[in-house]
Amino acid sequence: MKRNEEMGIGPNEQQKHAIHQELKSRNLYRAITSAYYRGAVGALLVYDVTRHSTFENVERWLRELRDHTDPNIVVMLIGNKSDLRHLVAVQTEDGKSFAEKESLYFMETSALEATNVENAFAEVLTQIYHIVSKKAMETGDEGAASAVPSKGEKIDVSKDVSAMKKGGCCSS
Repeated sequence: MKRNEEMGIGPNEQQKHAIHQELKSRNLYRAITSAYYRGAVGALLVYDVTRHSTFENVERWLRELRDHTDPNIVVMLIGNKSDLRHLVAVQTEDGKSFAEKESLYFMETSALEATNVENAFAEVLTQIYHIVSKKAMETGDEGAASAVPSKGEKIDVSKDVSAMKKGGCCSS
C-alpha cells in the first residue's frame, strides 16, 4: 500500500520544511512583539488624514496593541497631516467617532507645521501621570507615592536619558 505522500496526499518534504519555517517565524514574531510592547504605558496610534487606507488599519493596530499591553495603557489616536486640508480623505469626525467608540484620546496634528505635536505627547504624558499617581495613592505605597512628583515639581530626566544612552533602550 502506498503512503499518503506517494499518492499526492498531504505535504511533501519541501512543504513540511516550509510549514516548519513559517511556524518558527510566527513564534519569533510573537516573542518579538511581546518584548516590544512589554512595559508600555502609552501609545500614539497615527494615521494619515490624506490616505483612508491608513485609517482602516488603525483598528488592527489597536487590537494588536491591546493584545500585548496592559489594559490601562493610554492610547491617543492621531490624524496627521492636518495641514493638507485640500487632500483630506478621513474627516475629523470619523477620527473622533472611532476614538470615542474605543475610549481613546484624539487629536489632529501636522508634523510639517509642528501643529499639536507637542500637545499630543504632553497629553499622553499627563494621562500616564494621572494613572500612575492614582495607582500609587490607591495602594498606599509610600515609596511609589513619594516617587511621583508633586504638582509643579520639576522633573529632571537628564540622568535617566544619560543612563539610557549608555545602556541602550532595551537593556536591563
